[in-house]
Amino acid sequence: MAPAAMRTAAQSIAGAKPVSYWLDDPARPDALPALTGDERTDLLVIGGGYSGLWTALIAKERDPDRDVVLIEGHEVGWAASGRNGGFCAASLTHGLANGVERWPDEIAKLEELGERNLDAIEAAVARYGIDCEFERTGEIDVATEPHQLEELREWHEELVKLGITGVHFLDRDALRAEVDSPTFLGGLWDRNGVAMLHPAKLAWGLKRACLELGVRIYEHTRGLDLVRSGPGMAVRTPYGRVFARRVALGTNIFPSLVKRVRPYTVPVYDYALMTEPLTPQQLESIGWKGRQGLGDSANQFHYFRLSADNRILWGGYDAIYPYGGRLSADLDQRPETFLKLAEQFFDCFPQLSGLNFSHAWGGAIDTCSRFTAFFGTAHQGRVAYAAGYTGLGVGSTRFGADVMLDLLAGEETERTRLEMVRSKPMPFPPEPFAWAGIEITKRSLARADSNGGHRNLWLKAMDKLGLGFDS
Repeated sequence: MAPAAMRTAAQSIAGAKPVSYWLDDPARPDALPALTGDERTDLLVIGGGYSGLWTALIAKERDPDRDVVLIEGHEVGWAASGRNGGFCAASLTHGLANGVERWPDEIAKLEELGERNLDAIEAAVARYGIDCEFERTGEIDVATEPHQLEELREWHEELVKLGITGVHFLDRDALRAEVDSPTFLGGLWDRNGVAMLHPAKLAWGLKRACLELGVRIYEHTRGLDLVRSGPGMAVRTPYGRVFARRVALGTNIFPSLVKRVRPYTVPVYDYALMTEPLTPQQLESIGWKGRQGLGDSANQFHYFRLSADNRILWGGYDAIYPYGGRLSADLDQRPETFLKLAEQFFDCFPQLSGLNFSHAWGGAIDTCSRFTAFFGTAHQGRVAYAAGYTGLGVGSTRFGADVMLDLLAGEETERTRLEMVRSKPMPFPPEPFAWAGIEITKRSLARADSNGGHRNLWLKAMDKLGLGFDS
């Protein structure tokens, strides 16, 4: 990094608040009281992120008379649900390419279910009056290197053969007419399969909707252990207990109360910056009238989008796995990553030189070796879980909620018949092997980005085994 570029990048983040822009909002609701004493309920949902909130909401929609309790260890939406980029995708498989590779025989059904799921999210936002700045503008995958452009062109040809008509190839000029960056060479625009939204406001809106339907929510209430109790389950909390006929676990990156599930996920820390609002002149210099979400096509990729007040969120690139899977608030801030992200931002948009960042934050994502959620039950079907969303949980957690409720009901549905639902990813090995394997993979991916996309023997072996590491 040239000294002048480093100084410019450093100056741009010098005043950034060390908190998620989404959570730093006066609309943030007050926390509800913690559980004290004992509760009894038909369904206990553990976790107050999207996964738990959708599960509680849909449970009441399916059966308004069902008694539902939700407990959250901190505050609703405070973790990944309040720190992500706000990309709400139809894909249930971490992108169509991953789905085609893993489940080619059912990819048409998975795509159909994903589209219906996104439609259902849009409908719920309208039905419950959730003001989460929902904009179904689509997403553009951007090529910034010649080999990426060729890969996108080839993938578009494959999509045409598969009968996928909603994704359009943009050459350099067509892309730069949408969003202007000297680094852009072309892209693929999925016009209808992704919505942009304010992620924390979605969580807060779902919380309000759950309360209106009669869900009892307790915040600052961790589930400490999970044991059988008569015909149901009992969960101990710091100040009480919950006795429930059925339990749904939406804890995602946090250690599962079903211990055998823990090896299937590892935490990945992802980081993001948010700019101050762009002036009309700054916005005019980059175009972006369509307000699409964007992501570049590198292995170490960036994702970026406009907020409702015309700030630019710029995140990604570094995916940090802490040795041993350690979760700590200390890891939410990583100055060296913020500096790198700021420099890369101005490489992408040099016309915005002088713009400052107002917020800089990070947080943990639960990733698994197949990049997309897995599901299961425990305690003879009394407990269901879903985890491993790998960064695409804004949309797919609603689908996961439906799956968990199907499993708890013992129902065979079009969801529970899916091989994706019935199968599990490869678990991660114990330390130090997990850390070593992830580090080798990360370094190999970085080399591939700088070497025309060429994948070394390690990555080819991982591809053959269907394994990977991603944020």
